[in-house]
Amino acid sequence: MATIEECRAALEKLSENMRDAEGDVRDAAAMDRSVSCHITDLDVTFVGRLTDGRIEVDETLQGPPREKAQIRLTMTGDDLVAMVDGELNFAKAWASGRVKLEAGLRDLFRLRKLL
Repeated sequence: MATIEECRAALEKLSENMRDAEGDVRDAAAMDRSVSCHITDLDVTFVGRLTDGRIEVDETLQGPPREKAQIRLTMTGDDLVAMVDGELNFAKAWASGRVKLEAGLRDLFRLRKLL
């Protein structure tokens, strides 16, 4: 099982990948939205913002998110690490229910370019 530190490192790596992206991926990441990532097996939530093409994690909370972020992810720590490492395909994990992504319709259309 992935640790909180491994999950935080995976989110940082994801953030760096988004910041360094080009074209459609860079455009899709260029939003300013609140973000939460609930890690179910650790019962911890990373809360922050997607801004300037990267994810800024502001705090780590015990339990599910206290407020509804504009972009919400839910998954296990192992799935987060595997996804960022390229071992788990996000679209397949989302389609199978392993990963949940909730956002407004407009944001979902922009985020699909990241998949």
